[in-house]
Amino acid sequence: MGLSGQLLMARGEGFIQKHGLWTDDQHRQAAAIRERAEKDKLKLFRLAWADPHGASRAKTLTAPAFFGALESGHNTNVATTTLDASGARTFASFTRGGGMGLDEMTGSPNMIIVPDPATFRVLPWEPDVGWVLCDEYFTSGVPFHFSPRQLLRKQLARLSARKLRCMVGLEVEWYLLALADPHLTGEHVGAPGLKGRAPSTYPVEPGFSFHSESNMDLMHKPVAALADALEKLGLPLRSIENEWGPGQLECTFAPREALEAADNLVLFRTATRQLARRMGYLATFMSRPALKGYYSSGWHLHQSLVDAATGNNAFMPDAEGKPLSWTGLAYLGGLMHHALPSTVFANPTINGYRRFRMNSLAPDRVAWCSDHRGVMLRVLGAVNDPASRIENRIGEPSANPYLYIVSQIVAGLDGIDSKRDPGPPDTDPYSTKHPMLPKSLGDALVLMEKDALFRDELGPIFVDYYVKLKRTELARYEKFAADNNIDPASDETTAWEQDEYLDFF
Repeated sequence: MGLSGQLLMARGEGFIQKHGLWTDDQHRQAAAIRERAEKDKLKLFRLAWADPHGASRAKTLTAPAFFGALESGHNTNVATTTLDASGARTFASFTRGGGMGLDEMTGSPNMIIVPDPATFRVLPWEPDVGWVLCDEYFTSGVPFHFSPRQLLRKQLARLSARKLRCMVGLEVEWYLLALADPHLTGEHVGAPGLKGRAPSTYPVEPGFSFHSESNMDLMHKPVAALADALEKLGLPLRSIENEWGPGQLECTFAPREALEAADNLVLFRTATRQLARRMGYLATFMSRPALKGYYSSGWHLHQSLVDAATGNNAFMPDAEGKPLSWTGLAYLGGLMHHALPSTVFANPTINGYRRFRMNSLAPDRVAWCSDHRGVMLRVLGAVNDPASRIENRIGEPSANPYLYIVSQIVAGLDGIDSKRDPGPPDTDPYSTKHPMLPKSLGDALVLMEKDALFRDELGPIFVDYYVKLKRTELARYEKFAADNNIDPASDETTAWEQDEYLDFF
């Protein structure tokens, strides 16, 4: 009997089979992974999951432990969800209810991370290391309350019940910086609640020469290495472009189903950062670094719904002169109606709100138009165009991809169910009287906390948790601002943000 058969026979005893967590396809994929791992003599395996910030966390397992995880998952601590991005304690984990009023969170217990075999790769820069994304569960087999990937799965199930799928295209800006010193010193070491000093860098090209071939050539070596690695990882990279700021790049990816697109973004960001660091560079997805001449980076999320059976685009208009189908316009109306509370998932950092400026290639208020880069929601649709879609230009590149996409589906489906009219297009978006986007993370959190739709769809447990997590971060920033006589509403990126975000994202 081959290894595939042995694994299929053995699987009945494990956590995964007990709770029915995999499809038959996933069981077959797991058997194939084991055969490949033994054939290629893979030595170590990273079990990765996205934390609430969208950052990749991982445990490295030996081959025997990994093979066990393919049957029973693997224990890990819930701590990555109870600490903020700096390691600051946000919840009283060692009290009854874990500071959340949830018995299952008492004492910082274990959760089980279950590999999703469909996400397995071998890392091109470490060819004896396997990598796989995981879903998080309580030891009871219940999906973990605070798992962004589980929240997206829930929304995709709502779409599936309507015989629809969500397609997502990624368009992400980021910065490539040269490290001034590859060595860390004591000043780079922080403490819980206090980040160490951000690494010193210098620009890799002078910037502000849009699509300059000669400037792009200055970055060719790391860019070519990145493109090669992404291809080997199976990510659907379409282009790497020289953007506006010094060392600012944009990567675009072909559309994929929503869960795969979110998974791809997690892998893209962690792969880019790892490869850059190995070559003496720093890649950052911080939106607006505190460096001379640095322009804000954004993440534009392209989205459409398609018929689950035929693959036909449900947003494609059926007559000339229409920007989208009725379904697409109603979905657009939902995005417009819920734009303000959903902002916090597209812009989860203090730094991201510095993008919202007039005439900045970023929106500053809720607006839509066909093929207009000044609006929040840019519509690209035409009769017989299977790529008809809505581009949301609100996001920052450090956003958690699962939560960003979740916010779109929740708002869009409400638009369809409520038959929301997006109103006429805005050809002068920086003058329209539509609502202004939140000015700060604090403002956005207030809007999310009060919103009935997101509280209902994501659950009050998650909304209250997420708001508290982000308010801990906000409080640390406000203390820094008060201690240093800085106006928290200032337009300039602070040293606190540079230390907090530059090397974390």
